Amino acid sequence: MNTGKLLIGILAGVAAGAALGVLLAPDSGKNTRKGITKKGEDVLAELDNRYNAFVGMLTESFSKAKDEATGLARKAESKAQDYKTNVRQSVQESVERFS
Repeated sequence: MNTGKLLIGILAGVAAGAALGVLLAPDSGKNTRKGITKKGEDVLAELDNRYNAFVGMLTESFSKAKDEATGLARKAESKAQDYKTNVRQSVQESVERFS
């Protein structure tokens, strides 16, 4: 099962349980509404924290991948330049031998 779907399901279950618990508690309507609002705010805050952590993880992973790709590109460019230099030297040496 997808971890993201599982996490959303768990959070939804917790939110539903909290809302039912507040609704079924023997309290006044005003206090019940305050409780529901508070629980909703708590759930939203938790979702916001998890979303920010997820985005941070993705950003870090993308940054690492970008750095690795840049390093590989520089390494390939350096090897290509070395190859080009070696070919020029070989051609020059061959021309000098046959001249």
